[in-house]
Amino acid sequence: MAKNKMPEKETEASSAFDCLAVTNVQVYPFQEGPSMGHTKGIASIVLNDQFMIRGLRVMDGENGLFVGYPVDPFFKGETFRSICNPVTRQLREHIENCILEKYQAAIV
Repeated sequence: MAKNKMPEKETEASSAFDCLAVTNVQVYPFQEGPSMGHTKGIASIVLNDQFMIRGLRVMDGENGLFVGYPVDPFFKGETFRSICNPVTRQLREHIENCILEKYQAAIV
């Protein structure tokens, strides 16, 4: 009797990225003003038409625009703690590219 061999799994990063895709992006740019600081807007995304993440921030940092993830307002540490964030670099870049493209289109 032949053993059932499990198909070899791709690397963890590529398999996680293959199953998640940004299917909807909503971006709300802020009016320029001194009170907004480095935050340029907020965004919401939907993954695979099934999971929504709200409270993403479009931020202006030393190296240009980037996406900040929602933070836990009840965390009692010296730094912030994200409520959710991508585990793999590929997914983070995919989410960031989708949000920043939509942000650039909205501010034109």
